Amino acid sequence: MEIVVLDGYALNPGDLSWMNFEKLGEVTVYDRTSYTDTDEIIQRIGDAEVVLTNKTPINEAILAQVPNLRYVGVIATGYNVVDIEAAAKHNVVVTNIPSYGTDAVAQFTFALLLEITSQVGTHNQSVHAGEWENSVDFMYTKVPLMELRGKTLGLIGYGAIAYATAKIAHAMNMEVIYANHRPKSAEEEWIKQVPLEVLYQQADIISLHIPQTAETTGMINQEAISQMKDGVILINTARGGLLDEQAVADALNSGKIAAAGVDVVSTEPIESENPLLQAKNCYITPHIAWAPVETRQRLMGIAVDNLTSFLNGEPKNTVN
Repeated sequence: MEIVVLDGYALNPGDLSWMNFEKLGEVTVYDRTSYTDTDEIIQRIGDAEVVLTNKTPINEAILAQVPNLRYVGVIATGYNVVDIEAAAKHNVVVTNIPSYGTDAVAQFTFALLLEITSQVGTHNQSVHAGEWENSVDFMYTKVPLMELRGKTLGLIGYGAIAYATAKIAHAMNMEVIYANHRPKSAEEEWIKQVPLEVLYQQADIISLHIPQTAETTGMINQEAISQMKDGVILINTARGGLLDEQAVADALNSGKIAAAGVDVVSTEPIESENPLLQAKNCYITPHIAWAPVETRQRLMGIAVDNLTSFLNGEPKNTVN
C-alpha cells in the first residue's frame, strides 16, 4: 500500500518519526505541497491509496483524478481542507484528529494572557539591555502589570479546551463565565453559562474556543466590541477568521481593547497588510499552540491509530 504525506513538515520538522506509518505501507513524505497547484497535488498523490494532509486541500477536481485513493487522513482537528461531500461521492473515507492538543492549547491561552498581564518578555529584554544594573532602585516596571485574581474570564465556546482553560483560571482565583451556542451545563459551581451579550458586558478577558463556521466568521466585529468592557483583553487560539481583524485593530488603537493575544490569523502565513501587525498592544504568535513535541507526538499516534483502524475495517474519527 502506498501512503503519501503531502505536507508533513509542520507535524514533523525532524524531531519525530514516520516509522509507525512505514509499518503499514510504503511512505512518501513531502515537507510541503502547493495549496493552489492542483496538478502538483494530483501528481504527488498519484496511485496512492492513502493520503495524509494538514493544510493541503483535497477537492473534487483532485479526487476525480486519483481513482486509487481510499483514505484521507487529516493530521489536524479542523478538516475544512477536504471537500467532504466530494470524498463521500468518490468513496473516500476522511478522518481527523480530535482532542489531541487540549492541554497544550489551554496552556498557550494562558501563556498569551500572562505575557500581556505580567510582561515577562519586556522586562527580560530590559534587564539584558542593562537597565536593572543601572537602576537606582532594587526594582522597576516598564509598563503597568495586572493581577488576575478576581478578574472575570469569559469563554466563548465550552468544549474540552475551554474547560481546561477554565480550570487554570479557577486555580488562579479568577471568576469564569462561558457562552455556548446551546445550553451546556457545568458541574462545577464556580462557573456558569451566560448569554453572549452578558459575557461581552461582564468579562475582563475574553477567550475564543469555537470552530469557524459561516455563522461565527467575523463574529468579533465592531458591534460585538462595542458591547465589551472598556479595556477588555482578547485572546484567540481558535481560528483567525473569528475576528474582524480591522475592527479589532481599530479597537486596540483606540484603547477600547487594552490588548490582544492571537495565535491565529485569517490568512496564514500572516500577510504584511494584516492590520493586527500595526495595532497597539497586539501579541501575535505563528499558530504554535499545538506545537509542543509531546502534543505532536500524540497527534502522530492518533493518526497512525486512525489509519490502522481503517485498514482493519473499523474506521474511527471519521468526518464523512
